[in-house]
Amino acid sequence: MEQKSTTHFGYTEIPIENKAKKISNIFHSVADKYDLINDLMSIGIHRLWKLFTIHTSGVHRGAKVLDIAGGTGDLALKFSKIVGNTGLVILADINSSMLNIGRDRLINQGFTNNVNYVQANAERLPFSDNSFDCITISFGLRNVTDKNAALRSMHRNLKPGGQLLILEFSQTADWFAPIYDIYSFGLLPKIGKIFSNNEKSYQYLAESIRMHPNQEALKQMMEEVGFEHCKYDNMTAGIVALHRGYKF
Repeated sequence: MEQKSTTHFGYTEIPIENKAKKISNIFHSVADKYDLINDLMSIGIHRLWKLFTIHTSGVHRGAKVLDIAGGTGDLALKFSKIVGNTGLVILADINSSMLNIGRDRLINQGFTNNVNYVQANAERLPFSDNSFDCITISFGLRNVTDKNAALRSMHRNLKPGGQLLILEFSQTADWFAPIYDIYSFGLLPKIGKIFSNNEKSYQYLAESIRMHPNQEALKQMMEEVGFEHCKYDNMTAGIVALHRGYKF
Protein backbone atom coordinates (compact mmCIF):
# COMPACT_ATOMS: atom_id res chain seq x y z
CA MET A 1 0.00 0.00 0.00
CA GLU A 2 1.34 3.42 -0.95
CA GLN A 3 2.06 5.56 2.09
CA LYS A 4 0.02 8.74 2.23
CA SER A 5 2.14 11.89 1.84
CA THR A 6 -0.47 14.47 2.89
CA THR A 7 -2.67 15.09 5.89
CA HIS A 8 -5.36 17.56 6.82
CA PHE A 9 -4.74 20.89 8.48
CA GLY A 10 -8.30 21.85 9.18
CA TYR A 11 -10.00 21.51 5.82
CA THR A 12 -6.75 21.95 3.88
CA GLU A 13 -4.55 19.07 2.68
CA ILE A 14 -0.86 19.72 3.36
CA PRO A 15 2.35 17.64 3.26
CA ILE A 16 2.59 15.47 6.37
CA GLU A 17 5.96 16.94 7.31
CA ASN A 18 4.48 20.46 7.48
CA LYS A 19 1.68 19.86 9.97
CA ALA A 20 3.70 19.78 13.19
CA LYS A 21 5.33 23.11 12.37
CA LYS A 22 2.02 24.77 11.51
CA ILE A 23 0.44 23.50 14.74
CA SER A 24 3.47 24.68 16.68
CA ASN A 25 3.19 28.16 15.21
CA ILE A 26 -0.45 28.37 16.29
CA PHE A 27 0.31 27.54 19.90
CA HIS A 28 3.35 29.81 20.05
CA SER A 29 1.06 32.64 18.96
CA VAL A 30 -1.77 32.00 21.45
CA ALA A 31 0.10 30.59 24.48
CA ASP A 32 -0.03 33.73 26.63
CA LYS A 33 -3.81 34.08 26.19
CA TYR A 34 -4.70 30.39 25.99
CA ASP A 35 -6.51 30.12 29.34
CA LEU A 36 -8.41 33.38 28.89
CA ILE A 37 -9.70 32.39 25.46
CA ASN A 38 -10.63 28.90 26.68
CA ASP A 39 -12.78 30.50 29.38
CA LEU A 40 -14.40 32.83 26.87
CA MET A 41 -14.99 30.13 24.24
CA SER A 42 -16.57 27.65 26.64
CA ILE A 43 -18.08 30.13 29.14
CA GLY A 44 -15.87 28.39 31.69
CA ILE A 45 -17.43 24.96 31.07
CA HIS A 46 -14.04 23.50 30.06
CA ARG A 47 -13.16 23.55 33.76
CA LEU A 48 -16.09 21.21 34.50
CA TRP A 49 -15.05 18.89 31.65
CA LYS A 50 -11.58 18.69 33.18
CA LEU A 51 -12.89 18.13 36.69
CA PHE A 52 -14.90 15.18 35.38
CA THR A 53 -11.72 13.84 33.78
CA ILE A 54 -9.87 14.10 37.09
CA HIS A 55 -12.71 12.36 38.93
CA THR A 56 -12.93 9.59 36.33
CA SER A 57 -9.18 8.94 36.39
CA GLY A 58 -9.23 7.23 39.78
CA VAL A 59 -5.73 8.59 40.40
CA HIS A 60 -4.63 8.09 44.00
CA ARG A 61 -1.81 9.08 46.30
CA GLY A 62 1.52 7.72 45.11
CA ALA A 63 0.41 7.29 41.49
CA LYS A 64 2.53 8.22 38.48
CA VAL A 65 0.66 10.33 35.92
CA LEU A 66 1.58 11.58 32.46
CA ASP A 67 -0.38 14.59 31.18
CA ILE A 68 0.30 14.89 27.43
CA ALA A 69 -0.38 18.19 25.65
CA GLY A 70 -0.64 19.49 29.20
CA GLY A 71 -0.30 23.09 28.08
CA THR A 72 -0.82 25.57 30.89
CA GLY A 73 -0.92 22.85 33.52
CA ASP A 74 -4.48 22.89 34.85
CA LEU A 75 -4.79 19.08 34.91
CA ALA A 76 -1.22 18.60 36.15
CA LEU A 77 -1.84 20.99 39.03
CA LYS A 78 -4.87 19.01 40.23
CA PHE A 79 -3.11 15.66 39.77
CA SER A 80 -0.14 16.98 41.74
CA LYS A 81 -2.38 17.63 44.74
CA ILE A 82 -3.84 14.12 44.52
CA VAL A 83 -0.66 12.04 44.10
CA GLY A 84 1.19 13.85 46.89
CA ASN A 85 4.88 13.64 47.70
CA THR A 86 5.04 9.90 47.02
CA GLY A 87 3.66 10.28 43.50
CA LEU A 88 4.83 11.98 40.31
CA VAL A 89 3.16 14.02 37.59
CA ILE A 90 4.89 14.65 34.28
CA LEU A 91 3.58 17.63 32.34
CA ALA A 92 4.46 17.04 28.70
CA ASP A 93 3.85 19.23 25.67
CA ILE A 94 5.41 19.39 22.23
CA ASN A 95 5.19 23.20 22.24
CA SER A 96 7.86 24.99 24.27
CA SER A 97 5.79 28.17 24.76
CA MET A 98 2.87 26.24 26.25
CA LEU A 99 5.17 24.08 28.37
CA ASN A 100 6.98 27.13 29.76
CA ILE A 101 3.71 28.76 30.77
CA GLY A 102 2.54 25.57 32.47
CA ARG A 103 5.86 25.17 34.29
CA ASP A 104 5.93 28.78 35.48
CA ARG A 105 2.34 28.58 36.65
CA LEU A 106 2.89 25.47 38.77
CA ILE A 107 6.21 26.66 40.19
CA ASN A 108 4.68 30.01 41.13
CA GLN A 109 1.94 28.16 43.00
CA GLY A 110 4.47 26.05 44.90
CA PHE A 111 4.16 22.76 43.03
CA THR A 112 7.84 21.92 42.84
CA ASN A 113 8.29 18.54 44.56
CA ASN A 114 6.30 16.11 42.44
CA VAL A 115 5.99 17.62 38.94
CA ASN A 116 8.47 17.23 36.09
CA TYR A 117 8.32 18.96 32.71
CA VAL A 118 9.19 17.30 29.41
CA GLN A 119 8.95 18.63 25.86
CA ALA A 120 7.72 15.57 23.99
CA ASN A 121 5.97 14.44 20.83
CA ALA A 122 2.94 12.25 21.61
CA GLU A 123 3.81 10.00 18.67
CA ARG A 124 7.21 9.14 20.18
CA LEU A 125 6.99 9.48 23.95
CA PRO A 126 10.49 9.40 25.49
CA PHE A 127 9.64 7.25 28.51
CA SER A 128 10.23 3.65 29.49
CA ASP A 129 7.62 0.99 28.79
CA ASN A 130 5.06 0.37 31.55
CA SER A 131 5.83 3.63 33.37
CA PHE A 132 2.50 5.29 34.24
CA ASP A 133 -0.63 4.46 36.18
CA CYS A 134 -2.62 7.01 34.20
CA ILE A 135 -2.09 8.97 30.99
CA THR A 136 -4.26 11.92 30.01
CA ILE A 137 -4.40 14.02 26.86
CA SER A 138 -6.76 16.97 26.92
CA PHE A 139 -7.72 18.76 23.69
CA GLY A 140 -4.48 17.63 22.08
CA LEU A 141 -5.10 14.43 20.13
CA ARG A 142 -6.83 16.13 17.20
CA ASN A 143 -3.63 18.15 16.57
CA VAL A 144 -1.44 15.05 16.35
CA THR A 145 -0.40 14.15 12.80
CA ASP A 146 -0.37 10.35 13.30
CA LYS A 147 -3.01 9.59 15.91
CA ASN A 148 -2.50 5.83 15.69
CA ALA A 149 1.21 6.23 16.43
CA ALA A 150 0.35 8.41 19.43
CA LEU A 151 -2.15 5.87 20.76
CA ARG A 152 0.42 3.07 20.38
CA SER A 153 2.99 5.18 22.21
CA MET A 154 0.57 5.86 25.07
CA HIS A 155 -0.31 2.16 25.30
CA ARG A 156 3.37 1.25 25.49
CA ASN A 157 3.99 3.73 28.31
CA LEU A 158 1.08 2.64 30.51
CA LYS A 159 1.59 0.08 33.24
CA PRO A 160 -0.58 -3.06 33.03
CA GLY A 161 -3.87 -2.03 34.62
CA GLY A 162 -3.24 1.60 33.75
CA GLN A 163 -5.84 3.87 32.19
CA LEU A 164 -5.75 6.30 29.27
CA LEU A 165 -8.16 9.24 29.26
CA ILE A 166 -8.69 11.34 26.13
CA LEU A 167 -10.69 14.55 26.58
CA GLU A 168 -11.45 15.98 23.17
CA PHE A 169 -13.97 17.86 21.09
CA SER A 170 -16.26 15.42 19.34
CA GLN A 171 -19.43 15.06 17.28
CA THR A 172 -22.43 16.89 18.67
CA ALA A 173 -25.97 15.63 18.86
CA ASP A 174 -27.89 16.15 15.61
CA TRP A 175 -30.32 18.65 17.13
CA PHE A 176 -27.46 20.85 18.34
CA ALA A 177 -25.27 20.71 15.21
CA PRO A 178 -26.74 23.79 13.39
CA ILE A 179 -26.32 25.96 16.50
CA TYR A 180 -22.80 24.69 17.02
CA ASP A 181 -21.87 25.41 13.40
CA ILE A 182 -22.99 29.02 13.76
CA TYR A 183 -20.91 29.36 16.91
CA SER A 184 -17.85 27.54 15.55
CA PHE A 185 -17.54 29.28 12.20
CA GLY A 186 -19.17 32.60 13.04
CA LEU A 187 -18.40 33.57 16.61
CA LEU A 188 -15.30 31.53 17.49
CA PRO A 189 -12.90 33.12 14.94
CA LYS A 190 -14.12 36.58 16.01
CA ILE A 191 -13.25 35.80 19.64
CA GLY A 192 -9.80 34.75 18.48
CA LYS A 193 -9.39 37.96 16.49
CA ILE A 194 -10.48 40.24 19.34
CA PHE A 195 -8.50 38.64 22.15
CA SER A 196 -5.44 37.24 20.40
CA ASN A 197 -5.42 39.03 17.05
CA ASN A 198 -5.35 35.56 15.51
CA GLU A 199 -8.56 34.81 13.65
CA LYS A 200 -7.00 32.15 11.41
CA SER A 201 -5.90 30.00 14.35
CA TYR A 202 -9.44 29.79 15.66
CA GLN A 203 -10.80 29.11 12.18
CA TYR A 204 -8.39 26.14 12.17
CA LEU A 205 -9.72 25.11 15.60
CA ALA A 206 -13.28 24.89 14.26
CA GLU A 207 -12.17 22.97 11.18
CA SER A 208 -9.94 20.59 13.15
CA ILE A 209 -12.86 19.65 15.39
CA ARG A 210 -14.93 18.66 12.35
CA MET A 211 -12.05 16.59 10.95
CA HIS A 212 -11.40 14.69 14.19
CA PRO A 213 -12.72 11.11 14.42
CA ASN A 214 -16.17 10.88 16.00
CA GLN A 215 -16.82 9.04 19.24
CA GLU A 216 -17.22 5.54 17.83
CA ALA A 217 -14.31 5.92 15.39
CA LEU A 218 -11.92 7.01 18.16
CA LYS A 219 -13.10 4.16 20.40
CA GLN A 220 -12.31 1.72 17.60
CA MET A 221 -8.86 3.28 17.07
CA MET A 222 -8.10 2.75 20.76
CA GLU A 223 -9.19 -0.87 20.60
CA GLU A 224 -7.12 -1.54 17.50
CA VAL A 225 -3.87 -0.56 19.26
CA GLY A 226 -4.64 -2.78 22.25
CA PHE A 227 -6.73 -0.80 24.73
CA GLU A 228 -9.49 -2.77 26.43
CA HIS A 229 -12.81 -1.94 28.11
CA CYS A 230 -12.95 1.22 26.00
CA LYS A 231 -15.90 3.55 26.49
CA TYR A 232 -16.75 7.22 26.29
CA ASP A 233 -18.95 9.78 27.99
CA ASN A 234 -20.48 12.63 26.02
CA MET A 235 -20.68 16.03 27.67
CA THR A 236 -22.56 19.18 26.73
CA ALA A 237 -24.55 17.61 23.89
CA GLY A 238 -21.47 15.84 22.54
CA ILE A 239 -19.37 18.98 22.08
CA VAL A 240 -16.80 17.09 24.13
CA ALA A 241 -16.31 13.41 24.85
CA LEU A 242 -14.13 11.71 27.43
CA HIS A 243 -12.75 8.41 26.08
CA ARG A 244 -11.10 5.91 28.36
CA GLY A 245 -9.39 2.60 27.89
CA TYR A 246 -7.19 0.23 29.90
CA LYS A 247 -4.01 -1.69 29.27
CA PHE A 248 -3.96 -5.28 30.53
